[in-house]
Amino acid sequence: MDTNLVEIFYLVDEFCKEFKRVMAGHQLPEDPSKKRRNRAFTMSDSEVITECTGISIIDSTPVRVCHIKREKSHKVFKGLATKGKSTIGWFFGFKLHLIINDKGEIIQFLITQAHVDDRDPLADSKFHKKIFGKLFGDKGYISQSLFDKLFVDNIHLITKIRKNMKNSLMHLHDKIILRKRAIIETVNDLLMNSCQIEHTWHRCLNNFVANLVSGLIAYNLAPKKPALNLEIIDLTAIKKVA
Repeated sequence: MDTNLVEIFYLVDEFCKEFKRVMAGHQLPEDPSKKRRNRAFTMSDSEVITECTGISIIDSTPVRVCHIKREKSHKVFKGLATKGKSTIGWFFGFKLHLIINDKGEIIQFLITQAHVDDRDPLADSKFHKKIFGKLFGDKGYISQSLFDKLFVDNIHLITKIRKNMKNSLMHLHDKIILRKRAIIETVNDLLMNSCQIEHTWHRCLNNFVANLVSGLIAYNLAPKKPALNLEIIDLTAIKKVA
């Protein structure tokens, strides 16, 4: 039986609250002479437990606001929407940058103008603060400086290489997951067609944002999501090595 992420978060959150209450009565008093950090955490214990699994996938998808042929006459998002290019051609609108975990759950998202490079959001630590472990992306995320920056933040960026690049050794398990990173494209397809985050009859920016966020919430509340079966991937890797 599939358990909803919201239900999991609620149960974990209740556990964390009760755990803290019980532990408070069994802890030794702190030494007042020792200084301790009092900075508030950016994430609660329950958020950390129910979000990133250590295996994440990143991708971007175009969110069109009108047909490319009508870009010059479009008025609703004038000065906001821009022209960009994706794998299927030019479009006018915005880009949705998504990070999901291996269970198909959305960990982080960001909306940018269409011309923004896919690597730019990752350069901001606020965008990847919930991520740790391995992050899989396509060739559009290749960047040595970005790799180094993320590595310092405990994130290992893994991408395919271009034809003019030298090959490097990669763990077989990572290679198999990299081949299956297209799962995020299935997520994008569900957001577009089932959750309908894209349409061309918006009348204001607030309507656009509300529709987009509602679609993301609807997806996260779905009982079934496209997911990687890591147990099967591990067995496949073992068989190939053997």
